[in-house]
Amino acid sequence: MKSSDLFVKALENEGVEYIFGIPGEENLDFLDSLRQSTIKLILTRHEQGAGFMAATYGRLTGKPGVCLSTLGPGATNLITPAAYAQLGAMPMVMITGQKPIKKSKQGQFQVVNIVNLMRPITKYTKQIVNGNNIPSVVREAFRIAIEERPGAVHIELPEDIAAEESDATLFDVVGHLRPHANESVIKEAAKMIQAAKMPLLLIGAGANRKRTSKALNCFVDTTGIQFFNTQLGKGVVDERHPKFLGTAALSDNDFIHCAINRSDLIINIGHDVIEKPPFFMEKNGKKVIHVNFFPAQVDDVYFPQLNVVGDIATSVRRIANHINGNWDFSYFERVKNQVDSSLSKYFQDNRFPILPQRLVKIVREKLPEDGIITLDNGIYKIWFARNYQCFKPNTMLLDNALATMGAGLPSAMTAKLIYPDKKVIAVSGDGGFMMNSQELETAVRLGLNLVVIILNDKGYGMIKWKQEGMGLANFGLDYENPDFVKYAESYGAIGHRPNNCGEFAEIVEHCLTMDGVHVIDLAIDYSLNHSILNVLLKAKTCIL
Repeated sequence: MKSSDLFVKALENEGVEYIFGIPGEENLDFLDSLRQSTIKLILTRHEQGAGFMAATYGRLTGKPGVCLSTLGPGATNLITPAAYAQLGAMPMVMITGQKPIKKSKQGQFQVVNIVNLMRPITKYTKQIVNGNNIPSVVREAFRIAIEERPGAVHIELPEDIAAEESDATLFDVVGHLRPHANESVIKEAAKMIQAAKMPLLLIGAGANRKRTSKALNCFVDTTGIQFFNTQLGKGVVDERHPKFLGTAALSDNDFIHCAINRSDLIINIGHDVIEKPPFFMEKNGKKVIHVNFFPAQVDDVYFPQLNVVGDIATSVRRIANHINGNWDFSYFERVKNQVDSSLSKYFQDNRFPILPQRLVKIVREKLPEDGIITLDNGIYKIWFARNYQCFKPNTMLLDNALATMGAGLPSAMTAKLIYPDKKVIAVSGDGGFMMNSQELETAVRLGLNLVVIILNDKGYGMIKWKQEGMGLANFGLDYENPDFVKYAESYGAIGHRPNNCGEFAEIVEHCLTMDGVHVIDLAIDYSLNHSILNVLLKAKTCIL
């Protein structure tokens, strides 16, 4: 068969449902083969949006999301999504076209060495030079993308290779069982936990996998050990659990760090170096048990005393079987009360433009337990990470790895594609929204029922906050926005602009019950950020 047909068959063999992207003339044979496939092409308005959608598909399903671009500028537009997936441990396969490699027709026009360009930011990158290699290259790419630690891979399919004939056959998709930790290491971990006076459980990015959530719930219920999470560990265990202390949304000195600093042993589940460290190890007697699919990367702030390497869910269950502790967690309970008091302080503050804390409260009240919220990047992300309670895994999709702007809307679109019956809200700053706002057309064309909240402060708020914190003059970070209501309507979406907090709450509730893409232009007030955070920076003195 034609090699492009074989390539599509190989993708079908891997269970691919969607390909997100923008084809070019170098993809036309592949596109024609895809026309006859069960795989659905999601045509986007920018390759970056396609890449973010593919990465989010991988994040939510555990299966590689697939995106497509042409050569040159189309392929270079996938660089940011590649880094997004790679740092965020999201399995993703990128397919790019290329000019003929056997006989040049146009010299170097549009030709960039994409394979070399992708090498530093992917797990695997390969140009297919013979149609008969397609089955092995595709199988290997998908295997590597999903293998711990998951990430981005890249395949380049040149135009002439796609058109040639091949008699190759497909490979079987073979799964594998993850190895288990040695029994002696499991017992040593249990012994260290038993001997600790104030052990504390930390749930990180690597724990946000299928099966791990159930195992960690059982661990907390069985041992009674209190826990906190990183931003990418949110929702792995229900945050309404009485043993939940909070989220480490700040690098240090929040109230939660009082508990972290007092603990003499941290059981660190799924630590990933891409997140800002939620605690800093010092040679002061505090010990750390590293539980993950792979050993710890040792550096100046992280040097655990024990590595429990193997399938996380299995390790957690086995450790719990050896624990029968009796600890005094009264100090942690006082920290918990202080955290709860701090979080609720501005929940009912109805000043307008809205405070981010009030925004978080309204969104949490209006979204059902399994509703999904996706965040772009900005100062509001700290308040959502810290103040928003997650009840289930992957119900808050934020990026605490590459922390790129522009991913909020595409991520929400993918969540709605995968879970059409769930309520989905995208929250973006006005800066981040405009970076991929053209995907509103894609969302409308796909018939998605989606709510998009744009936080409008006419500036790059996170950087302005940093600028102010350094005592620098306000310079270079302000801009004007379009009329977002009219902008939404020009794409066929429905625009809303609330004038107070009560009206905003009513609009969110209304939009979640209606069909279509709803865009809410919401004025936001970040003026209290510094005063609130200054209180948090003194948190260590607030706990008795």
